Amino acid sequence: MNIAMLSVHTCPLAALGGKETGGMNVYVRELARELSARGHRVDIYTRSQDPTVPHEVPGLEIGARVFHVPAGPEAPYNKHRLFDYLPEFVRGARAEAEHEKIRYAVYHAHYWLSGWVARELQRTQPAPIIQMFHTLGAMKNQVALGHADRETERRIAVEGEIMRFADRIVAATPRDRQHMLDLYDAPANKISIIPAGVDLKLFHPLDIQDTKQYFKDDHTVLFVGRIDPIKGIDTWFRAMKLVVEQDPSLRGRLCVCLIGGDLDEEEPDEEFARLNALKDELGIADVVTFLGKRSQESLPYYYASADVIVMPSRYESFGMVALEAMACGTPVVASDVGGLSFIVRDGETGYLVPEGDARAMADCLYRLLHDPDLRARLGKCGVQVAREYAWTRIADQIEALYCEVLDRWGDRQADLIFAPS
Repeated sequence: MNIAMLSVHTCPLAALGGKETGGMNVYVRELARELSARGHRVDIYTRSQDPTVPHEVPGLEIGARVFHVPAGPEAPYNKHRLFDYLPEFVRGARAEAEHEKIRYAVYHAHYWLSGWVARELQRTQPAPIIQMFHTLGAMKNQVALGHADRETERRIAVEGEIMRFADRIVAATPRDRQHMLDLYDAPANKISIIPAGVDLKLFHPLDIQDTKQYFKDDHTVLFVGRIDPIKGIDTWFRAMKLVVEQDPSLRGRLCVCLIGGDLDEEEPDEEFARLNALKDELGIADVVTFLGKRSQESLPYYYASADVIVMPSRYESFGMVALEAMACGTPVVASDVGGLSFIVRDGETGYLVPEGDARAMADCLYRLLHDPDLRARLGKCGVQVAREYAWTRIADQIEALYCEVLDRWGDRQADLIFAPS
């Protein structure tokens, strides 16, 4: 089957931890890798952000080809302004497909910008559209701290349009599906619930003899992800202040570590600057360390070396970091929001706490930091639960969804869809 994977605003080959790189990148890359391994032809279309990177990257790394399509400045760009360059992206993607003389069986669009592109491509080369939003603008606005954190009305309007014209929508969890129904009045019969997966070959328990290869202190509470207000890092910092107050002996033995973000001490972004000021204000600057980006391949070693992973998010449609940490045998303390409510099993693989409740988070973190047997028990259970999310299982469900949608799409397209590429 020929599959066009659309990921307009972020490239699945990009290093993780930047402002626009995270779980969605991992999802697109790993799903494309699994589908390619099954014999499908997968082409990923993303916006070119660096003129020195070839516009076509052959499938050497993940089995799928990646097309970097020029659209607007070939540089990192504010994703809220990319909409104006989407017609240029459509022309570029269409030209690539025509040059390759390929017809796609399905367009699998990721994020709302890609959904808009999929509809335009569909006008000249008909194929069903599968949409995954990854996050929803209306949900992000519900938890935004200020005007600068709010999503545009255009995004929310286009998301609503996509929910009506897409042939099928993939929701990561039942709660994700419910948000679509409640906030967008999405057609319920179009929404299929299929979670994200985890690469169990990469993420698995490791016997780390010397954790100080990765963290300098005896105990580590680790955050992995973008440095963004929606991640709720301020709540975690307030929780750590309470933990240190309860046990002052942790000072000098505890690392409050963050992996992710483009760290620029001279020109920090607004959220990085805010968190730097907050750690000073709370009196925990001596225990907080910003580590910056780390490669995906190195993350299992950091997960396995930490005592606990924290996900204090205000909103998380899925929460892939929690799943990766569990696969490595590390317990997770997370906000009881979005996908985290389904991934983290409270009292079994970690703890769920009310969003924004620093006291509740501090209590759970204190308990885990002082009870190695509890950490081991929760970690062992997390490994078992993570196996349910192996990418082979998720790809099985995605393949079945493609086939179901194609059956409904109609036999009239069969000659074009399954023609040799």
